[in-house]
This record gives sequence, C-alpha cells and structure tokens, in this order.
Amino acid sequence: MNNSKMKILIIEDDINDYKLLEQAVQNRNDIEIVSITDSDTEGLNLVKLKKPEGIILDLELNNSINGSTDSLEFLENLNKLNLGYEPVVIVTTHVNSKRTYEILHRNGADLILYKDHPKYSADHVFNSFINLRKTILKSNVLQMKEVLENGENRLTNLIDYEMDLIGITSKLKGKEYIKDALIYLIENGKNPGNVTQYLINKYKKSGTTITNGIQNAIIHAWRISPTEDLEKYYKARINYETGIPTPMEFLYYYSDKIKKMV
Repeated sequence: MNNSKMKILIIEDDINDYKLLEQAVQNRNDIEIVSITDSDTEGLNLVKLKKPEGIILDLELNNSINGSTDSLEFLENLNKLNLGYEPVVIVTTHVNSKRTYEILHRNGADLILYKDHPKYSADHVFNSFINLRKTILKSNVLQMKEVLENGENRLTNLIDYEMDLIGITSKLKGKEYIKDALIYLIENGKNPGNVTQYLINKYKKSGTTITNGIQNAIIHAWRISPTEDLEKYYKARINYETGIPTPMEFLYYYSDKIKKMV
C-alpha cells in the first residue's frame, strides 16, 4: 500500500468551497494540497510544475480572473501535456446533467461529484481520492503481475520451442533441468557453479545426477535428430571426441540464443 500523502491540486473559484477543503486536510494525514487556483489555465501550469497525483476540478469557474468560465477545455488540454502519468481527476459541480457527465468522463474525468448532493462534503471528496488511489494501485499491481507472467511464459515457450527443434522433448527428465538452468542463466548471468547449485537445491538431487540428466538429453537429441537439423539450429562448438556438446557448452549457447529472442 502507498503510505505517502496523496498530493492534490485544487482548481476552484468558490472561496467557501476551497476553504472547506483546506480545513478538512488539517484533520487528515493522507492528503496534501500542493496548490490552489481559480484558473484552469494556471491549473495546467501547476500540473506541470507540481506533478499532483490528484486534481479537484470545479466545472463552473465563473469567477475565474484569467481562465475559462468552465473547465471542459482543461481536461482536453491535460491529455495533451504528455506527463508520463495520469493524475486522478475528480470534477465537482452544481450541474446535474447526464450528457455533461458523459462528456466529462469521455475527456478523462475519473469521478464527478454533485455538490448539491446531501452526502457531498470536503471529506467525501478526499475519501473518493483515496479509494480511487487504492483501486488504481491494485490495478497497476495486477497489470505488472500480468506483464511478468507473460514474460515468464514467453521465455518458457521459447525454450520449449528450441528444444523441440532438436528433439529434446518433455518426456526426457533432462529437459526440465535444461529449462530451469536456461531460465536461471538468462536471468542471472553465466555462472556454472551457481546454476548447478540452483538445480541441486531445487530438485534435491546430486550435481552428478543433474549433469547426467542434461547430458543424456543432449545425447538423445544427437542420436535421433537429423544432422541437418542439428547443424541448422545448433551453431556452437561441439566436442570432437564425443561428437556432442558438453552440458555447459549447450546451456551457454542456448542461454545466449534465447536471451536475444526475448
């Protein structure tokens, strides 16, 4: 959870409204007001300067000195700033119009709060920000998890594909050792001592058992796969005495090859 204060910019021309917001913040430890303005034009400059996480945007800026009388254009211009992040925008308004609300949402408003609603208050506005923050944070975590899972799936699929090309299938125990070893090498760099110890710890097998398993999978591939396939898909050094690559030569080659494909 994000325990830092949520930085809020207020764009509001009604002095009573923003005074109530200021008073409410004094009793909270989760919100910080970074600036207050009655102008949508100045608001855009403050967004660039202050980088607020949230924006309270009054829809009717009738008393604005140097800005528009309404803030619809603010949302359109906000989208053009290329901030690198999307601030949470809550629009507050005395207008109760479905069509207006649709336009606001279409232009990027996250929430619209009707000022004449019985439950409307400064704390209600700030509570809405915190709830939206939690929702967005949770969504971002899930998206990141999905990205990581997709990355892991892609890596696994590439390894399976490359092994299938040379006849190392899932029926071979050594295939699992090879897959985990390649993932380890791609993610942690080349260190045969570490990768062997990693496999020993994971499978609770001796280093000899694991090495033999990988070697047997390689021997199987070089026995059953056509020579032209092996020459096409494996272009690294081969031990001239045995006619096949050693386990570490094999793992180094494919860790480099697959890393370039990820």
